Amino acid sequence: MTSGHRGRHLPRAEAAPLGGSSEAGVADGAATAMPSSPLRVAVVCSSNQNRSMEAHNILSKRGFSVRSFGTGTHVKLPGPAPDKPNVYDFRTTYDQMYNDLLRKDKELYTQNGILHMLDRNKRIKPRPERFQNCKDLFDLILTCEERVYDQVVEDLNSREQETCQPVHVINVDIQDNHEEATLGAFLICELCQCIQHTEDMENEIDELLQEFEEKSGRAFLHTVCFY
Repeated sequence: MTSGHRGRHLPRAEAAPLGGSSEAGVADGAATAMPSSPLRVAVVCSSNQNRSMEAHNILSKRGFSVRSFGTGTHVKLPGPAPDKPNVYDFRTTYDQMYNDLLRKDKELYTQNGILHMLDRNKRIKPRPERFQNCKDLFDLILTCEERVYDQVVEDLNSREQETCQPVHVINVDIQDNHEEATLGAFLICELCQCIQHTEDMENEIDELLQEFEEKSGRAFLHTVCFY
């Protein structure tokens, strides 16, 4: 598989309030006017716990065909100290993680929101999934940090090219905390809604990303890979 063009850093623009433009109004209305064939979307972070699952939750409620993944070798959750994370295998269910942390320190993991997050996660799907193990096809893959973006592009480019179907990989940096995950999820959802309603995604996506940079003040990366 080859990459259409390597990800580029778009120039950072001054932040403008999201939702303050006509595009945002269109995106809001899009929630109730989803076309008959929704984009096949994947959202990817490192451990498939916080950022990708928050976006998965929002996109699913808006009618998208969405899956979420991590790219790490293991699932890591905050522990009692920065150098003592809780480390799990990707085969471990969210419910098993929840019960493990409940047993270890209910007060700590309630206060830092981890138990609440895991409770949300297990209502969406049984366990975290690793992107490198998924061979399904997507139209759009959104990553939550540059390192994850690089891992996704590297994995896609290492696969044998079969159909030449393009997949757009877009990165938007989202800090790995609950507040930023929520803000990032709504930004991802608005972006997906706008892309969904373009007449020609291949030719309009770069201009659309430029508009989102100017509105959000965030730098996006974008590349095209082929299945």
